[in-house]
Amino acid sequence: MLNRTLVIGFIFISSIFMVSSSVAETVSLEYKGFYDRLKQVNKQNYPLVEVAFSVPITSDCTIVSGSITTEKEQFPLPYNAQQRLFIPYDPQLKSDRGLVNINVTGDAEQCAIAMQVRAKETKLNFTQTELLALTGDMNKLLDGLQGFPMKYFRKPISGLTFEFANQHNNGTIIMATIDGVESTVDQKYTLTQAKINQLQHLSFNQQPTVVSPFVMK
Repeated sequence: MLNRTLVIGFIFISSIFMVSSSVAETVSLEYKGFYDRLKQVNKQNYPLVEVAFSVPITSDCTIVSGSITTEKEQFPLPYNAQQRLFIPYDPQLKSDRGLVNINVTGDAEQCAIAMQVRAKETKLNFTQTELLALTGDMNKLLDGLQGFPMKYFRKPISGLTFEFANQHNNGTIIMATIDGVESTVDQKYTLTQAKINQLQHLSFNQQPTVVSPFVMK
């Protein structure tokens, strides 16, 4: 039985790879591909979850800079140390056939774009009601992203995965407390749906950086 965090990868057929120097390359992707997925989030009411885009960090994929361009305009593309891309939801950029440009060091052909459904906000303490609402929103959003008719064949998520900052960097031992019972957890902590259904309260001594769906296959 394979347990995994749900990360949805996608590839743009129209991707353009252009060498800009001997050590860096620019990857240009149609904004439309991002827009179509963001539209699914924005046209429905998912108050607890969002879609996050990122470039998985490898030796061939370190972001140097980014931009969004049209024929007439150029805008900065924000990203963070984890190489999450903060793509705006903008119908005008779609109409103007915008491009998302990512400058990376290494071999751009080895890069990928990942899409992940995750909680909009993380915190130290959760009630069962909050966790059930979170899994409910994740299931609804994943159904919408799956589309017809495949959403009727998709299994519900199996729980939640909580990710924490690197323990080795800050020296913190991560502790989870469920209904008063404390235990040490790893950098990625999985809570199954069955456990969520049984608990009343969950807390951590360190705030998770990401809360995402967990599937069991």
